[in-house]
Amino acid sequence: MKSQEHYSIKLSKKIGGKIEIWSKVKLTEKNLAVLYTPGVAEVSKAIAKDKKLSFSYTMRKNCVAVISDGSAVLGLGNIGPEAALPVMEGKALLFKELGGVDAIPIVLATQDTEEIIKTIKYLAPTFGGINLEDICAPRCFEIEERLKKELDIPVFHDDQHGTAIVVLAGLINALKVVKKDLVKIKIVISGTGAAGVAIAKLLIKAGAKNIIMLDRMGIIFKERLEGLNNSKMEIAKITNPENVRGNVRDALTGADVFIGVSAPNILTEEDVAQMNKNSIVFAMANPIPEIMPDRAKAGGARIVATGRSDFANQINNVLAFPGIFRGVLDNKIKKITEEHKIKVAYAIADLIKKPTSDKIIPKALDKNVVKKVASVFKKYK
Repeated sequence: MKSQEHYSIKLSKKIGGKIEIWSKVKLTEKNLAVLYTPGVAEVSKAIAKDKKLSFSYTMRKNCVAVISDGSAVLGLGNIGPEAALPVMEGKALLFKELGGVDAIPIVLATQDTEEIIKTIKYLAPTFGGINLEDICAPRCFEIEERLKKELDIPVFHDDQHGTAIVVLAGLINALKVVKKDLVKIKIVISGTGAAGVAIAKLLIKAGAKNIIMLDRMGIIFKERLEGLNNSKMEIAKITNPENVRGNVRDALTGADVFIGVSAPNILTEEDVAQMNKNSIVFAMANPIPEIMPDRAKAGGARIVATGRSDFANQINNVLAFPGIFRGVLDNKIKKITEEHKIKVAYAIADLIKKPTSDKIIPKALDKNVVKKVASVFKKYK
């Protein structure tokens, strides 16, 4: 076992989880009657008359639920709720440390779509927002869409939209470096899970016209009969305008951008060499990308990004979700829209005033990001 992995196990055993709950005021004999009985009854009666007051008088004002069923944990797959809990704790830690948002990790002992929707609706009165996490596609699409329609608090599936937002932010600056236009370029996306589908949809909303998507069976096209679920059939209708067929190399021929949210080591230098000059490669499979940066550059890529912190240009969701929830909570936003997502992507990109090949995106723990992202939501208040 690597030393870092060994230390992670040792630390987790020592501290027993990453987060804990503290009182905001010191409990004394004098204020016990105010913080709890009998004084708390007045607060409860006020909320009973007007439920909206719960967003001012309780933790809902600054609290989100981080909810997973453990079916699609990054790099680990369907490991179940108990094993997913450490990841949800880590997410809650990032919410607090970066955005000042209190987050409660919740893992569910079911992977049934209807049961998950029902459970989250029952839990909703406790929280000011819902962050869905590590729920596999295509179930995650229906769960999020149903909850967005049926709840009056923001619902955000970070694996979809956090990834898409940060990819768009990185691509905005990468295109500045290579002097290409989003509307005119050819983009190849490998992976049609939650992240891949969301990336494609957001890039199209932002202006992209030519996107080709691939799954394990190759290029997705409208007439393909095998291996298309409802989500893939929907994405087939809005991508691949030239009806290209074949494998990843066929897709990459004449492409300007490759975005990978799929599997390790699926690209070669020769594949990248099929792309246009000044190509952009976002190889984001974790922990091992679709192609290592040195090999991508050897194949001719001008700009390379990964999901890892030990290479330049880390595409990390932490650049999006703390600031997004800081913004929606502060401004009482009930729905996170496509317009919000695009504005957030441009806000993140704008933090890099002079992008270069090795600097297209802020560092993951850049303290300026949350404030910048949260400010996007002020105009929608």
